Amino acid sequence: MRLKLRNLRKNKNFKYLVALFTILILLGIPSYLWTKSNVTTLAGRYNSPMSPVIMIPGSSATANRFDDLVKTVNRQYGEHHSLLKMTVHPNDKITYTGSIRPNDTRPFIVVGFENNKDGYANIKKQAAWFNIAFNKLKDRYRFNNFNAFGHSNGGLIWTYFLEHYFDDSTITMNQMLTVGTPYNFEEKSTSNRTQMLNDLVRDRDKIPEALTYYSIAGTQLYTDDGIVPIGSVDAGKYVYEGHIKHYTLITLTGTKAQHSDMIDNNQFIDIFHQYIVGNGINGPIQNAPNKKVPKGQ
Repeated sequence: MRLKLRNLRKNKNFKYLVALFTILILLGIPSYLWTKSNVTTLAGRYNSPMSPVIMIPGSSATANRFDDLVKTVNRQYGEHHSLLKMTVHPNDKITYTGSIRPNDTRPFIVVGFENNKDGYANIKKQAAWFNIAFNKLKDRYRFNNFNAFGHSNGGLIWTYFLEHYFDDSTITMNQMLTVGTPYNFEEKSTSNRTQMLNDLVRDRDKIPEALTYYSIAGTQLYTDDGIVPIGSVDAGKYVYEGHIKHYTLITLTGTKAQHSDMIDNNQFIDIFHQYIVGNGINGPIQNAPNKKVPKGQ
């Protein structure tokens, strides 16, 4: 009788061990699969040759804002960059136009928003929507570095995104170029700082330190570009200068130095191609703290 009880106890203990072992295996399988998938993603990203140019238009503009710029770059420099356009909707859904050609290592990607209205509250929303698009892009194309361009409020969206959402150590933002970005909105003097500027300065430590940034201001009237005061564009130095690797303010003058016309300015197109499309391979200007480019044509 005692022998039978011992055998029963042994059988129960054995069953418990088998059950425990089975549970551990079942719990370990998802972890193993996740680790394997994550390692595969990191390996793919590490080996990826793609380095896109990601662009954000300003308020009231759509994802079609840079169509002519892309056509001009391709025609003027004899290049063949693909163009993918994404529009993020208020329900977080994304619609796509265009595509990236296989083996295109330097495609243009434009992210616009159905709600493209102005205002600080809306810029925060747009940065969150951009983060959704950016996550889709990095998961789909697995690039490990990129360059950025923003027109007007597009530069504010980039800045807020860098301070609040960009935290992927496997991806490097190399260079950024913005045009007419109003860091202090319509204020001409930084003695009257807006809440947005104060917030951006406060959170600047979250911006990647290795970044090189070129900020372009138009000076058609020598005080503004017809909309944004040069002092507001220059206020970006309080956010970036002294924190990132290189910060440069560039001023454009002439007939095409107006806020909306600057991306058609030949001087701008040269700068855009050299430092954003070409990574400054023709000789960087980052040693100059303030470079003035005359005769915007």
